[in-house]
Amino acid sequence: MIVVIQLVAVALLIAFDQMTKQLAVANLQGKEPIVLINKVFELTYVENRGAAFGIFQNKVIYLAIFTGLIVLAIAYFAWKLPVKKHYLPLRICLIFLMAGAVGNLIDRIRLNYVVDFFYFSLIDFPVFNVADIYVVCSSILFAFLMIFHYKDEDMAAIGKGK
Repeated sequence: MIVVIQLVAVALLIAFDQMTKQLAVANLQGKEPIVLINKVFELTYVENRGAAFGIFQNKVIYLAIFTGLIVLAIAYFAWKLPVKKHYLPLRICLIFLMAGAVGNLIDRIRLNYVVDFFYFSLIDFPVFNVADIYVVCSSILFAFLMIFHYKDEDMAAIGKGK
């Protein structure tokens, strides 16, 4: 049952990501940015043909293969995670990581680029999207949990049965 719940959660998060990207295409592509906070934050349309911060430009096949491997690793880790309340924060991180990876993978396969549209002009941060938020926030939380919350015995329990 937990697998079904996880898959539904991932699907809903992916749907939200894809919906926001469609809204960006419909309302921002070929138009001036929409300034939400002057000189701080705006919505602008960017086609990112690379990975984070624009690295690996035009390497769609490599990025798709790498992302596919990451998705498989996340799925395997989620499968091995004991179904206990104690591991729920970790499970939630994996759901968001999976949704973010798949959300951007869909764009790469379908469009050969990823639609980005959030831009913090104040710090000239690279333009990003909802899937990127999923990946970054869940990765930070995942690292925090692994360093400060879970102990060695918690990690040893992974894979020893549900």
